[in-house]
Amino acid sequence: MTLVAGVDSSTQSCKVVIRDLESGDVVRQGRASHPEGTSVDPASWWEALRSALEEAGGLADVAAISVGGQQHGMVALSEDGEVVRDALLWNDTRSAGAAADLIAEFGADALAERTGLVPVASFTSTKLRWLRDAEPENAARVAAVALPHDWLTWRLRGYGPVASSPLGPVLSELTTDRSDVSGTGYWNPATGEYDRDLLVAALGHDAVVPRVLGPGEPAGTVHGLDCVVGPGAGDNAAAGLGLGATVGDVVVSLGTSGTVFAVTEQGFRDATGIVAGFASASGEHLPLVCTLNASRVLDAFARVLGVGYDELGALAMEAEPGAGGLTLVPYFEGERTPNLPDATATLSGMTLANTTRSNMARAAIEGMLAAQAVGMDAILSAGVVAKRALLVGGSAQNPAVQAIAAQVFDVPVEVPEPGEYVAAGAAVQAAWALTGSRPAWPLAVVAAPAQDTRPEIMEAYSAAAGAYLS
Repeated sequence: MTLVAGVDSSTQSCKVVIRDLESGDVVRQGRASHPEGTSVDPASWWEALRSALEEAGGLADVAAISVGGQQHGMVALSEDGEVVRDALLWNDTRSAGAAADLIAEFGADALAERTGLVPVASFTSTKLRWLRDAEPENAARVAAVALPHDWLTWRLRGYGPVASSPLGPVLSELTTDRSDVSGTGYWNPATGEYDRDLLVAALGHDAVVPRVLGPGEPAGTVHGLDCVVGPGAGDNAAAGLGLGATVGDVVVSLGTSGTVFAVTEQGFRDATGIVAGFASASGEHLPLVCTLNASRVLDAFARVLGVGYDELGALAMEAEPGAGGLTLVPYFEGERTPNLPDATATLSGMTLANTTRSNMARAAIEGMLAAQAVGMDAILSAGVVAKRALLVGGSAQNPAVQAIAAQVFDVPVEVPEPGEYVAAGAAVQAAWALTGSRPAWPLAVVAAPAQDTRPEIMEAYSAAAGAYLS
């Protein structure tokens, strides 16, 4: 049996999944936690990866490995390979002002044309600009800039600081892939080249940036082992690979936050900044919309109603579509799409007659899903054709969420079985790098509710959400 490994180095933890090359079946797994916070020493990711690999049985019998990682995080390295300061993660918002400065200097239209993105605090370029302005001494020390998955791939291959790596700080050996680099704000997905002027504008000077590998292109081997290292990917792109998503698929992920992305043949440029024009890990493009409020919306209503997830769903199914006139706009923690960082949630349309537990439960699910539907509509409005929506994340396993999704979305819904899809996608990359071809592992679908679009749900939601923009 030939084994391949996929890694998901996320904000919260590191997960390793080892699969059989032929069938894709999971053979063994490992996991380790990451520290909390939005500014983290990358050394903790390396230690977590080593711990997770040990729990998964190690790599001695594994033929290939690849790393999927949280996008955008700024790993700034000095000439000697040391991390200059703790990495600022995607969810660190201190660079919001830096994003505004870059837009003022270059213009949203020009930046969307050059990078597929309009800067927000999440992206690497804005974090570098913050570093330049807030910590100029640290910025001056930066000789190379990498992303979390780039740095872990580099360390696996034996590179790093002199004191803790066998091959030392060879910065030219840093590698990345097109999916992750497309979220930096200084790479052009249309040309496949770095935009050095934007990098300099962000950091204040030029720096080494990772070589961009193609889909399935090996980065090298694990130091001391005959184990191929794949190119790695950003987490959303890796999840797309793990789901086997192809052109015509839209993925709706219901985690703490929500993401909606599609696999498209053409690139995506949106000067409004609503849709980020990322690249896929398989050679296509990956326009993506992110919302801040997804599954935690259900957490809030379950807490208020004093029920668990299952009972919340059962209550929701007792109510009619439209929740008796109740409409939730779920901006509990502000919102990224639309860009309303200071907004709060509203539950409108309440009367003495319709303010019932079942209507409130249904309004929570409808509001969560409608917020994702806004993102889907933003992608589809550019002419993207969707054949199906793949609904993933913990909330997707709730039967009420599945049924209501079939009423909110205007495309057929399928729900894959629960799985570690980022790690699965990284394992796909490992297999691809090992064999030269992308494996076609089967995807198990556990639910496919009949399409039952109820336009009145989105009509009411659009009216209520429109009040925030008026």
